[in-house]
Amino acid sequence: MPPVDAAALIAGALLALGPAALAFGGPARGAIHAAATLLCLLAAGTGGAALLTGTTTTLTLPIGLPWLGARLALDPLAAVFVLLLGLGGAAASLSSIGYYRHDPAPLRSLPFQPPFLGAMLAVLLAADAFSFLMAWEVMSLLSWALVMVDHRDAATRQAGFVYLVMAAFGTLALLLAFGLMAGPAGGYGFDAIRALPPAPLTVAAILGLMLLGAGSKAGLVPLHVWLPLAHPAAPSPVSALMSGVMTKVAVYAFLRVAFDLMPPAPWWAGSAVIVLGAGSAVLGILLAVVEADMKRALACSTIENIGVIFAATGLALAFRSGGMPALAALALSAALFHALNHMAMKSLLFLGAGAVLHATGTRMLDRMGGLIHRMPATAALMLLGVTAIAALPPLNGFASEWLVFQAVLASPALPQSALQMLVPAAGGLLALAAALAAAAFVRLYGVAFLGRPRTPEAAAAPEADRATLAAMGALALLCLGAGLLPGLVLDLIAPAARQLTGAALPAQAHQPWLTLIPVSAARGTYNGLLVGLFVALSAGLAAGVIHRTASRRLRRAPAWDCGFPQSLPDSQYGAGSFAQPIRRVLGRTLLNARETVHMPPPGDPSAARLTVTAADPAWAALYAPLGRGVNATAAYANRFQALSIRRYLSLVFGSLVLLLLGLALWG
Repeated sequence: MPPVDAAALIAGALLALGPAALAFGGPARGAIHAAATLLCLLAAGTGGAALLTGTTTTLTLPIGLPWLGARLALDPLAAVFVLLLGLGGAAASLSSIGYYRHDPAPLRSLPFQPPFLGAMLAVLLAADAFSFLMAWEVMSLLSWALVMVDHRDAATRQAGFVYLVMAAFGTLALLLAFGLMAGPAGGYGFDAIRALPPAPLTVAAILGLMLLGAGSKAGLVPLHVWLPLAHPAAPSPVSALMSGVMTKVAVYAFLRVAFDLMPPAPWWAGSAVIVLGAGSAVLGILLAVVEADMKRALACSTIENIGVIFAATGLALAFRSGGMPALAALALSAALFHALNHMAMKSLLFLGAGAVLHATGTRMLDRMGGLIHRMPATAALMLLGVTAIAALPPLNGFASEWLVFQAVLASPALPQSALQMLVPAAGGLLALAAALAAAAFVRLYGVAFLGRPRTPEAAAAPEADRATLAAMGALALLCLGAGLLPGLVLDLIAPAARQLTGAALPAQAHQPWLTLIPVSAARGTYNGLLVGLFVALSAGLAAGVIHRTASRRLRRAPAWDCGFPQSLPDSQYGAGSFAQPIRRVLGRTLLNARETVHMPPPGDPSAARLTVTAADPAWAALYAPLGRGVNATAAYANRFQALSIRRYLSLVFGSLVLLLLGLALWG
């Protein structure tokens, strides 16, 4: 069976699991999620097989537009993201078997989660504008339904409202972009769009609309405001899908248009993408540093990683416009590699956060602590996840970010002097984001898992269920394998880079010691396997020396209590304590962070209070004024509901005169 036929059948089966869930109800939830797991594994196998062959297969179904049908295709670019979706969807579906086991209302999520996977797969397979936009809209509505699972909570309703507005805005931008691509002839098929490339200014307009449409779904600043609201509100397996997979479907949409459907864009279009990506990386991770909610911190980290992916994509656009296909392939391979890595890392962390939420009943870091003793397996897997996403070797986060910096270091070859200055500055911002990521995840892991329990719930937290641990373990192996053997992953995704840029990285599988050589050995190499062996041997040697030479005499002493004589959990460093230095240095300017101390007057026995506030600058500068304007306009327009019949007729007559006048002037 051709790969596209198999992928289409898998998408249909995932969509059909929704009605099946409604028919069989809650008792079948385990079977439904198990079936989704199996189907996602088949999708991953289909994507991997298509990448290994490097071929493109097509299929036309008799649905959709009457004269067009639904055109589907599975080429190397789509295959990369089908592989990503299959692996991430399988892990989330497997975790769902245990996560929803005691859900009192399973039909709030069960009919929507497998079809959500099917809709995302349909987006990746679509080969015409109508099918793409239909699948995109179904994906958006199903994800909104999953965000609204806990609809009785006011914060969830607000998150759902903001997400729905941003999704509608993004779909409108995509509709306009595909309208410009189709042109007056109305060629909605991707083949027809490729055959009639638009003018350079139209290309720039299309890319701008794609940044609005795909960037709003991916969480690119300043279109990211829905993401820290919606991801924490959804169930944790859904958060893993939205952060690890759905944002990558948005990245796919931008890559499909920018590199496949459109001719090379002007160099300044690439510079705009680089600036947006680097700015998103810094702002996203800074929001994660100051966030006290575990799932919100992980959601903000997604903004940072999406920024890294878009910065690498902008570099690829710049190299492509400069006629340097080899360097464009380097930057694009880095973007694709980091997309795969982020799926594994963030899905692992969101599933772990869901296990912690189930065990403690809270998402707040300052109500956790000491979980490493109560949840040792979860703590070990989360430690690997935070190490990977903090870009520490020898794990996969370091490998892909190292590849991004190799592309940054090649920027002096660009012909435009503006880019020669801009790209190193963006590289500096990416380096700052990497350093802040290390701080953010040391804080998250240390406060949640180390120290002493801060609440009775944390002190009695049970270990995660076996299904969740199995899913987290599989994702941890992906993080470890892609970090130790990055060259094999780059060889796998090389057909996609060759399809979009006309070039690919040198074959890595035959390099000595599986060393990663992106351009040439003289310019930079990395060997994750040797680094991993060095870390393991040096750590083992240090542990052995310490155990052999240290005294075995048992010594007891009071733990350091930060200068307080009472041994209370509150005397530990908390999430705010870790964030305070960074908040004071960077947060005052970028997040408008403020600290207010309320000291009671003499004789008042009440406690002093420290209030810390921080705000997303995009929300304060853009969305809050826009919301106030919409409310004011709606309040003014509400007056037109109580007019007399004479005034209504006058308005109709005046509108008709204006329309006729405009038509006459136009003619």
